[in-house]
Amino acid sequence: MATTTTLIQLVSSLKYADSLTVILISFCTALICETISWILIYRTNSYKTLKSSIDKASKKLETMKTPLTTTTKKSKSKKIDRVESSLKESSRDLSMFKFKSGAVVALVLFVVFGLLNSMFEGKVVAKLPFKPIGFVMKMSHRGLIGDDATDCAMPFLYLLCSISIRTNLQKFLGFSPPRGSAAAAGGGFFPMPDPKTN
Repeated sequence: MATTTTLIQLVSSLKYADSLTVILISFCTALICETISWILIYRTNSYKTLKSSIDKASKKLETMKTPLTTTTKKSKSKKIDRVESSLKESSRDLSMFKFKSGAVVALVLFVVFGLLNSMFEGKVVAKLPFKPIGFVMKMSHRGLIGDDATDCAMPFLYLLCSISIRTNLQKFLGFSPPRGSAAAAGGGFFPMPDPKTN
């Protein structure tokens, strides 16, 4: 903890002290959140089992989706449906498993955001190299006095840093979700409709 305090003091003496402080705190928060996730999720046997079953099912699904001949088309499509449903179920279980630690991580992020908000309330922490569009400007200029649209408030910089640092840290540490889980879950907010049910 003493090294973090010394590092923050060193950063505060630099020209871009506020920006660097927000980035440093964002990085430390990402490390803390990933450590919590490792303790509660990634080191457990049930997570490892779910991850390996998703990996196996997605590899099996890829090999099964080779061009089909007309004679084996029906039996192979039934097998593909079973593997897809198994993959969806495993991905759903993995999401529920991760949801449990999400509450703890959200609490940490909430506390850090409150701390940063009290430290940098009404302060310009960065200058944007562009004039943002309407709704982005409302986020980037939140709580700042003045009309300079290129001024950036702490919440916007912290949001950008948190998203980019945590995602890259997860990839670096090997904690990114299994490659088949996103496809099985629908690939995003709007899943593709199943052609068999329509």
